[in-house]
Amino acid sequence: MAKIKPFKGVRPPQALVEEVASRPYDVLNSEEARTEAAGNDKSLYHIIKPEIDFPAGTDEHTQPVYDKAVENFAKFQKEGWLVQDEKEMYYVYAQTMNGRTQYGLVVCANVEDYLSGKIKKHELTRRDKEEDRMIHVRINNANIEPVFFAFPYQEELDAIVKATVAGPAEYDFVAPDGFGHHFWKIEDDTTIARITELFAGIPYLYIADGHHRTAAAALVGAEKAKQNPNHTGDEEYNFFLAVCFPDNQLNIIDYNRVVTDLNGLSEEEFIAKISENFIVEEKGAEIYKPNALHNFALYVGGKWYSLTAKEGTYNDNDPISVLDVTISSNLILDQVLDIKDLRSSKRVDFVGGIRGLGELQQRVDSGEMKAALALYPVSMKQLMDIADTDNIMPPKTTWFEPKLRSGLVIHKLN
Repeated sequence: MAKIKPFKGVRPPQALVEEVASRPYDVLNSEEARTEAAGNDKSLYHIIKPEIDFPAGTDEHTQPVYDKAVENFAKFQKEGWLVQDEKEMYYVYAQTMNGRTQYGLVVCANVEDYLSGKIKKHELTRRDKEEDRMIHVRINNANIEPVFFAFPYQEELDAIVKATVAGPAEYDFVAPDGFGHHFWKIEDDTTIARITELFAGIPYLYIADGHHRTAAAALVGAEKAKQNPNHTGDEEYNFFLAVCFPDNQLNIIDYNRVVTDLNGLSEEEFIAKISENFIVEEKGAEIYKPNALHNFALYVGGKWYSLTAKEGTYNDNDPISVLDVTISSNLILDQVLDIKDLRSSKRVDFVGGIRGLGELQQRVDSGEMKAALALYPVSMKQLMDIADTDNIMPPKTTWFEPKLRSGLVIHKLN
């Protein structure tokens, strides 16, 4: 049963939220963060990407850079750019993209739930990336950025959220990328207690986005528990910042592939090889988008093709074999192109569907890439089936959009 708690959020005053809020640390590089934060002392990038306060090219994984994050976090609080709420509460955070809004509950999730598998993951994490975020959490003694969770839809929670968002929002703005962000406080004690109770009836939470941040937050919590001889399990460090969305509101976007070469094959030979396992239809110069599970779009030689996996090449009863990312990895990238390891191969790159299929075409037409493969997006049901069976998704399978905006609320560990 999911254990959550309310918390005293550390947040920007209403008038400053747009200056403080930023994109998550891992969706942009140091130079992009430097550009976005230019002329803005209040940008959260000074805390989550503090290398921007050093000369260009400074290694972001050095002690002075981590120390700068702590110095900036303290400064933001001293200047009143971040202020802690007096009372422990929950919050509602909604995001609007393309006219569609999804509503999440901002809570503190439990470290032990992650370690025991009640918070389910579908991706492998890399230790170096975990370690970087662990240092950041440890040194700031705070979860500066939230993680993005899903949970099975619950009617009463939905009613509580609807009632909350009928009132005035604490924050309501459109970020430079065009996505809307809306934020409400839940201060009523009875409602707070009921939310905690309802979550206790939810068997599992699912990591949608932020596997490394979740692992880092949980590992630091576990570390602090070990170091405290009087540890009870109720200390603030046993919890970390999460935004939880009902599964029926979330959309996963396609995550596509581009390859540098055809493994020595001509375009004709490549198509002929693919035809062994796929029904191939030429679609011409007009962009073709996959329209169903097991249907793919291929762009090569200035033409788009529809590829439909033949019966018997996949197993719909197996949570991994049913995935189009598995089918394309096995039957095209591995068998035809000899790309064995998606994590390490330099011959393949990945493009989030948010960029559109025109980006795939452009990368092939420019000569940078030789072919592009577009996939039908994974469903929330597929993701939860994989997590429930303790399986791991192949690399670069899911792309969630919009991303959570960082800096709307922070959780301190003491």
